[in-house]
Amino acid sequence: MMELIASIPFFGAFLATVIPFILVLGIVVFVHEYGHYIVGRWSGIHAEVFSIGYGKPIWSWYDKRGTKWQIAWLPLGGYVKFLGDANAASFGDADDVANVAPEDRGRAFPTASVGARAATVVAGPVFNFILSAAIFTCVFMYLGQATKVPSVGQLRVPIEAPYDLQKDDEIIAFNGVSVESFSDIYDQLEAMETKGDIELTVRRDGAEQTVLSPYLLPPLVSSVNPLSPAAAAGLQADDLILSLGGVRLNSFDDLKRVVLASEGQDLDMIVLRGGQEVMTQIKPRITDRPREGGGFEKRVMIGVSGALSFEVKTETPEFFPTLWRGTKQVWTVIVTSLDGLYHIVRGAFGAEDGLGADNLQGPLGIAQISGGSAQQGFLNFVELIALLSTAIGMLNLFPIPILDGGHLVIFGYEAIAGKQPPDRVLNAAMSVGFVLLMALMIFATYNDIVRLLTT
Repeated sequence: MMELIASIPFFGAFLATVIPFILVLGIVVFVHEYGHYIVGRWSGIHAEVFSIGYGKPIWSWYDKRGTKWQIAWLPLGGYVKFLGDANAASFGDADDVANVAPEDRGRAFPTASVGARAATVVAGPVFNFILSAAIFTCVFMYLGQATKVPSVGQLRVPIEAPYDLQKDDEIIAFNGVSVESFSDIYDQLEAMETKGDIELTVRRDGAEQTVLSPYLLPPLVSSVNPLSPAAAAGLQADDLILSLGGVRLNSFDDLKRVVLASEGQDLDMIVLRGGQEVMTQIKPRITDRPREGGGFEKRVMIGVSGALSFEVKTETPEFFPTLWRGTKQVWTVIVTSLDGLYHIVRGAFGAEDGLGADNLQGPLGIAQISGGSAQQGFLNFVELIALLSTAIGMLNLFPIPILDGGHLVIFGYEAIAGKQPPDRVLNAAMSVGFVLLMALMIFATYNDIVRLLTT
């Protein structure tokens, strides 16, 4: 669908970027604000307005509880305004409590218990994390898990004589070494000094036989990262990179070696796509990437992932272990994001570096990633929703006034001291929080512009 939209003359590319961006942000914001709304409602707090977007409404209606639901013209966020709020951020002072009419004190936000207000505020990020875990779980369930006996699914790369690996073959030995799982196969591939032909013992139609196979990790593109050099060069999933920089490639390791040796210089590239050879150029980029054990390292990359020369035959996994896996994926995203922010704050790299270009995105960057993910397929698109939902949930928990985390800090103070902080402290905190958020937005937008001008 997005490819069809992108083909529209003059403004197709713009629509193919904007439409997915609005959909991604709209879904994530709706879930976040719905968390605030529904927990507030369960706590007896009345919501006056539920808005997706800011500014003048372009569509609105009132439900039976008197809440106004609306979509506003600027789709860059949303809010729930509860009864008694001075503003859409639910950030107020002692005057807000005094201004609540006596008949509304039982259902206004400022006069609700500290526990009810805290639960209402924290529900937004929690709902974001729940959405992310649900999406990751669904993706893992859809993709399935590898069969216990490593078996060949659909071939991704054409195989001709003298090679004879076929769909549904069960691999039981690799160059004479018994294998019991795909992990064993990857270990054997890694251990090969020369990435060449392989003798595989397979079970086919109930009988064992030895067949010759080309190296199982060819220079095959399984996915393309949005905003990467590969995306800029027009690489697509299932492209087989035949040569790069004049070097004939036999394996994905060959591809990595040529990219690393390029030091970021332009490289000529020949790709096999749909049986036809396509010639293009690509410019690898020095990028800051997470490393095992924490921290980041600089690497020259083009932004593609590799895969076996065949699809892994899968079976339906058990639900609860997969749910746990999806939940752990949310935690992994949070830890990696916090590690990246820590390195930015301490000045390890900035907007001109790889992490600034690839991982810290402003509205322009998120819009481009949304469009690129949508064009790569539905699975990539929903995974982006999960990633962005996790990021927004995490960001909102930062202890910065205006954000949900700032509210929670104030509620904690109120629970301990038995009263709100002084009005002057609240107003100053709100101003500081606004400045911090604007600074982050300006830096992220500057980062977007730098990337646009340098790619």
